[in-house]
Amino acid sequence: MSSTCASASRDGTPRRAADGLTGGAGPRARRPSLSGSVALLADLVHNAGDAATAIPLAVAFALRSARAERWAGLAVVLAILVSACAAGYEAITRLIAPAEVTDLGALAAAGAHARADAYVSLAVVASAAVVAAGLPVADPLIGLGITFVILRISWESWRAVRAHDVRA
Repeated sequence: MSSTCASASRDGTPRRAADGLTGGAGPRARRPSLSGSVALLADLVHNAGDAATAIPLAVAFALRSARAERWAGLAVVLAILVSACAAGYEAITRLIAPAEVTDLGALAAAGAHARADAYVSLAVVASAAVVAAGLPVADPLIGLGITFVILRISWESWRAVRAHDVRA
């Protein structure tokens, strides 16, 4: 695991760590290297970790097995740990060798995404509480509410990125 963090970014550029953890997955993986933002890289690494946990969580859900759920939980913990290691390494590297941060629109969009994640997490907790209180119909209704929150944040993020686009 530590070799992932160290080897992912030998020259100190966020792009190397992003490529190492996402397999160079297209423009989103390139965005931190364009902006120079370690915060944006940390968001990318966190989201890559979230995506990586989808498979074991889906398997555990399909199997309806307590053992599979425990293994999926361990995969989530590992993804969090690797994400923190990569982001922390890049942050420390940037403290040692500062660089200019550009593309404020991308940073604003990442902030909006983080806000959406917080709302969604609170809604999931609320859903669990309401379902436990005996109202199972609340789960799909809250899921629909989550969908609308995500759509709204997507629109706001699009507007923020367009407002800060240097080509606009």
